[in-house]
Amino acid sequence: MTVRGDPPYGKAPMSVQMVLLPVFVQVGLTFALLIGMMFGRRKALLSGETKIRDIALGEFELPVLFYALIALALPLRHADLFIVLMSWVFVVTRFAHAGVFVSSDDLGRRSTIWLAGVLVLLAMWIYFALRMLLVI
Repeated sequence: MTVRGDPPYGKAPMSVQMVLLPVFVQVGLTFALLIGMMFGRRKALLSGETKIRDIALGEFELPVLFYALIALALPLRHADLFIVLMSWVFVVTRFAHAGVFVSSDDLGRRSTIWLAGVLVLLAMWIYFALRMLLVI
């Protein structure tokens, strides 16, 4: 028998931290794969095997993690000044990355800017995860 207000079947509700922990682990995996992929792409680009498809798909990699972070942080009321400032830094790195690609396509500069964006977004995810898991 359940008491009014208790969840059905006697199951305890999950905390926000418990629900979000797998998301944070998945985001970590994605970052690891993105960084590993960078080395493979660099080798392919240096050997002249550039594909426009890879460049277009790049906009569906990193920005998806950015959108997911904001989609979580906003309704959970964790979109504070740090998140907003770092969001702008991330967006500037994406514009710079696109600018280098369209103009000179200097692989060294483009890779450095891409990595800067990855590190900014990683810092944002770590900050958000710590705030959620440690309830700060």
